[in-house]
Amino acid sequence: MPPIYTGMFRFKVEQKRFRIGDVEVGGEPGRRPICLIGTIFYSKERLHLDEDKGEFDKEEAERLIGLQEEFSDKTGNPCMLDVVGSTAESLVRHLEFAAAVTDMPLLVDGVTAEVRIEAVKRLKELGLKEPLVYNSLTPDFKPEELTALKISGIDAAVILTFSSKAFTSKGRVDAAKKTLEMVGDVVKRPLVDTAVLDIPTLGSASKAMMEVKNELGLPAGCGAHNAVETWRGLKSKMGIQARDPSLASASVIAACFGADFILYGPIEHAPKVFPAVAMVDAALGYLSFEDGCRPKPPHPLFKIA
Repeated sequence: MPPIYTGMFRFKVEQKRFRIGDVEVGGEPGRRPICLIGTIFYSKERLHLDEDKGEFDKEEAERLIGLQEEFSDKTGNPCMLDVVGSTAESLVRHLEFAAAVTDMPLLVDGVTAEVRIEAVKRLKELGLKEPLVYNSLTPDFKPEELTALKISGIDAAVILTFSSKAFTSKGRVDAAKKTLEMVGDVVKRPLVDTAVLDIPTLGSASKAMMEVKNELGLPAGCGAHNAVETWRGLKSKMGIQARDPSLASASVIAACFGADFILYGPIEHAPKVFPAVAMVDAALGYLSFEDGCRPKPPHPLFKIA
């Protein structure tokens, strides 16, 4: 197959797109807008009243979800919601609430495999399976996780390339291949997260995204915000004012490397991250005109001016 050109990117395989709910993820950078994923109910978030039981400020939670939806509509960047729970009970309650107030796809993000497994079983009993994305499967995932996914009918999952052996971009691609081989056809809609741990690994993860797309054609992205969350000297050396531009810049780096999706961190950062990523999308979208392509509305190219 001849190389596939799109703006400044060139891939040797066709790029796959997966529809999850009303959101389409994957494809050629510039032609499709990047999906942005905010996290809610993370540890020690101010929403919590009882973190283990899943009791929280519902009014504020709905406001934050609406905030992400607002900026998704303003920019044209689709969005998903990464829903965290410290226990199966809390995770299910968080997901039930989110499903009642939004139609966006929800990531099932328990803090341990055991929490996710139990939550998925309960979601099956409640009849919730779409649009849900299991977050996540690593190369060392537990067999019980795959069994739970089979039973639940959830076939979309984040494939996280986190491994003690995956120090390089190539190692991350190899980790993705290994995990995908093990999950087989249980996961029909894989989203490959190339594992950002800190500032240095943001570079390796970004390069790995391009390699995943080039070799496998699968949607690829990363949790770019981790580079900032683990930056110990940020406040002490740079000052508190450096945090917001750094958060936006981390996601912009991933966007410039062709990310299909970006986990940008706490959902309250939506007003800072969406405009920055939309700007990259608009620039890449215009560049795709040189290849005879025209992004379709509501691409950021047509929304943010």
